[in-house]
Amino acid sequence: MELLNDMALFVEVVKVMSFRRAAEAVGIPNSTLSRRITTLEKAIGLRLLHRTTRKIELTEAGQLYFERCKRIVDEARLAHEQLGGMLSQPSGLLRASLPVDFANIYMAPLIAEFARRYPGISFEFDLTPRRVDLVAEPFDVAIRMGEPQTPNLIARQLANLPRYLYASPRYLELSGEPNHPTELAQHECLCLHRAKAHIWKLYHGAETVEIAVGGRFLLNSVGMIRQLAAQDLGIAVLPEKIAAEDVANGLLRQVLPQWQATPVPVYAITETRLLPAKTQRFIEFLRESLGQ
Repeated sequence: MELLNDMALFVEVVKVMSFRRAAEAVGIPNSTLSRRITTLEKAIGLRLLHRTTRKIELTEAGQLYFERCKRIVDEARLAHEQLGGMLSQPSGLLRASLPVDFANIYMAPLIAEFARRYPGISFEFDLTPRRVDLVAEPFDVAIRMGEPQTPNLIARQLANLPRYLYASPRYLELSGEPNHPTELAQHECLCLHRAKAHIWKLYHGAETVEIAVGGRFLLNSVGMIRQLAAQDLGIAVLPEKIAAEDVANGLLRQVLPQWQATPVPVYAITETRLLPAKTQRFIEFLRESLGQ
């Protein structure tokens, strides 16, 4: 059991790459944690960490040991939760990476409801467009929009969000309103900064049209696209709920309302299938709520 405990401590250190932060997380003195890791290295007969006054780094042996230990520790923690009845009332710190615009518009009320439902869970959210490393960084789950580009991770689809075309009444007054998707090629279109973002695929019943669009703005933020569209700068493809408030306030109007853009999928990405109860419940709750 002592070996398993030391393995768990080693995993905590590597997750945050800091003895001090790991000691705070597990609630033991920094000196005790350092001594336990040194004892573990002596028992194995190999150095697992390079330590300096400024940082720590994994050795080659440490990297291999971490990959094996993390799965063992995860399985042991999961078994402990299941046997302890924590699946019904999960607890602990849930660390999640969330897309900024999606989190602010879609998830804020859902997170509030989830927090009320599970008072034993505390939260640490990272709202950023960057792709966090779920193996090297201490995140339990990452929520992502669009098809996942993560072959070595586990992706669970939560929802498909319908998307439509929107523009401000002022833009349509100045530039004219398109009557067919092919006319979008003559308009300012606000595009996401990713591969094939300048190709818009639109659907109307069984009919499908692909249009090469262009414009002065290429962005990596759906929220900024929404704001620029409301400022009369072009036509945007937006998830229906993201545009809803501006539509209600008269800042945006649906364009070609009989046509729908490709729905955007939402995924929960995890490093493993072996999930603690807090993460399982969070993913299940989002799938249920967003699927509606």
